[in-house]
Order: sequence, then structure tokens, then C-alpha cells
Amino acid sequence: MAGRHSRIRMFSSPAGIAATAAVGVALVVGGTVGAVQLASGEPADSAPALVDAPAGSPAVPASPSASLSPSASPSPTVTASPKATRTQAASRSKARTAAPKPAATTKKSAPTSTVVDSGSCGASFYDEGQLTANGENFNPDELTAAHKTLPFDTKVRVTNPANGKSVTVRINDRGPFIEGRCIDLSRAAFATITSVDVGALTVKYEVLG
Repeated sequence: MAGRHSRIRMFSSPAGIAATAAVGVALVVGGTVGAVQLASGEPADSAPALVDAPAGSPAVPASPSASLSPSASPSPTVTASPKATRTQAASRSKARTAAPKPAATTKKSAPTSTVVDSGSCGASFYDEGQLTANGENFNPDELTAAHKTLPFDTKVRVTNPANGKSVTVRINDRGPFIEGRCIDLSRAAFATITSVDVGALTVKYEVLG
């Protein structure tokens, strides 16, 4: 049996020598990286890839930053905002009491005049302009009257008993000086209780205090 001859290809050209050296470097680097990854517990797939180098130059491993994508930063945790709490006012926590009722106010009545004297007599009227006994200018349109004895400014209520109409006059003059008459009214006062065409009539008088 003829013996086998093993052929060993020898690269004598500079390009062949460089290629052989590059393969050796790559094997050494790959083995080192694999050993480091196995020691650190990282998978072997994350070994840096070799970058093709032009013919005649050794292969250079790619930068780890080029193959590994940066890890996404963790998103901030959203915390729920505290719920607003509604506190009860101090005045609301007190027991409610019924509002006090307003005190009843008594309505003041107008002061009433007191009758100090009364009677019946004849009454007439006059309307001629002249000075009155107390020195005033007589005005037939004012509610005034003449009396023989009553003090000036005395108030007298005169009522016509035939129709119930009455008028209150102020004494500012003297008269009448005719028998049977006790009071002489101004034209306006006489017209309040009866027609001026009557001329004279019997009235009821009340002296007010």
C-alpha cells in the first residue's frame, strides 16, 4: 500500500501571509470575547462583529456601541394626586337653634283730642276781608271761626246734625253778635258741612282740649 502524502499549502506571497495573520488575530479575539461573555453570563450572540477589512489588513471588530442599541430609559411612575377632602366649618357642626321671632311692635295711634265742652247753637258764615280780633288778615278760604268768649287758637269741631258732616276750625276772631248764634264760620268751613245758600243753621259744637 502506497503511503499518503499530506500536502501543506504554503503561502509565499505577502498577501497570503497577511490573510493568515488576520485569521489568527480574529480567532484569538473571538476566543477571548467568548470567554469574557461566558464569565459575565452574557449570551455569546452579543460578541462584536468583525468588520470586513480590505485585503492585506487585519479584520477589526466593530464598536460595541454600533451593535448594541441603547436601552430605553424607564418611564416615570405616575402617582395619583391626593383627593381633596372637604372639611366642615366649625359653625356648621354646632346645633342649629330657631331664629328668634321679632317682637311684635304696637302701632302708636294718633293722639285723640279730648272734648272739654259741647253744646248746640246757631251758626253762620262770613267772607268779607278784614282784620281778625287777634290781628290776622282774615282769609275766607281757611278753616277758621269767630266766637264770643273762647280763647284764640282753640280748636272747635262743628257738626251738621242733618247730614253728619263735621269740620274742625280754629278760633281767631270774635262774634257773632246776633241773638241765637254762638259761632261764625269762614266761608270755606261753612261750605264743608252744608251749602252756603242756606246762610245759617243749627249745629253741634265740641270744644277740643
